[in-house]
Amino acid sequence: MANRAAPALTLREGDRGELERLHRSTAARAGEVLRARIVLAAADGEANERIAQRLETSKATVLKWRGRYQAKGLAGLSDEARSGRPRTVDHARIVSVTLAPPRKYGVTHWSTRLLARHLGIGNRTVATAWREYGVQPWRAETFKFSTDRELVAKVTDVVGLHLAPPENAIVLCVDEKSQIQALDRTAPMLPMQPGLPERRTHDYKRHGTSTLFAALEIATGKVTGACKPRHRHQEFLAFLKQVARAYPDTGDGTELHLVMDNYAAHKKAEVRDWLAANPRIQVHFTPTSGSWLNLVEVWFGIIERQAIHRGSFGSVKDLNAKIRAFINGWNDRCHPFVWTKTADEILKNANRQPTLNTGH
Repeated sequence: MANRAAPALTLREGDRGELERLHRSTAARAGEVLRARIVLAAADGEANERIAQRLETSKATVLKWRGRYQAKGLAGLSDEARSGRPRTVDHARIVSVTLAPPRKYGVTHWSTRLLARHLGIGNRTVATAWREYGVQPWRAETFKFSTDRELVAKVTDVVGLHLAPPENAIVLCVDEKSQIQALDRTAPMLPMQPGLPERRTHDYKRHGTSTLFAALEIATGKVTGACKPRHRHQEFLAFLKQVARAYPDTGDGTELHLVMDNYAAHKKAEVRDWLAANPRIQVHFTPTSGSWLNLVEVWFGIIERQAIHRGSFGSVKDLNAKIRAFINGWNDRCHPFVWTKTADEILKNANRQPTLNTGH
């Protein structure tokens, strides 16, 4: 009778969702996750011995947290105040020192051991203070400010095209992915097998580079692409003419609206003159440092992950052929690219960032 099912533990209203969140969490402490798993298993009527065996803990631990939840609900799963001498280390001071650069030691940021030695305390104490205040000195992220004076107008224009394109118009996001390397491994790749991932040598041969020009139709996800050896204005103008042929003027007044960034080749006199001679094609520039508003960048990430990064190419010709094959396959299974955030939400978020120090 050792595995006889215990009476199912009755959960309080609304607690299951919080327990399941803890059960799936990768950020919660291991003890909190274990307690949530115990209570959920008990609520499903699983025997105490079986819970202990499956979760690799003791039956006493299972009974303890069953009882604590039964008595106090979720509050019973929290650690109770420990007996003994109150904490004498000031966590706020530890964090205050953490936020100051450790110039004395010639490093860019504190580690728990370096700060502990500096303050004359244990490194576990430093780690506890960092966890309490959410401080993570080992992490660093990037950000970019747009200094475009027409930021608001350009964001509103481009996002408006994504969310509500004009009637009788096709919106295309246009850009180039340059310097794509034709890399060939020094030995054939070993294919994936049960229990083994695909394997390849760490070294490779370079066979040159290619530039992929692409126009993404956001309403369908269809891509018009071309591979060229360089990405000057001459190649860009040739690609624009290819796009115009792919979407011919049928006399019904359909306009082409092109979203592109501020790369110099996009604004050359020859390109401007050709656009002026083709008034059905209208250009919308993203703000400076705002190329992420161009949805073709998302598609470039897809082709990089699915066709280029793990590819092996014996020549630039081989690379271009495989890129074209991916585009053909993509267009057979393409899907619309849906933009969800409004211009106001984007600008509100941008305004929350600290302002630049211009020196004035």
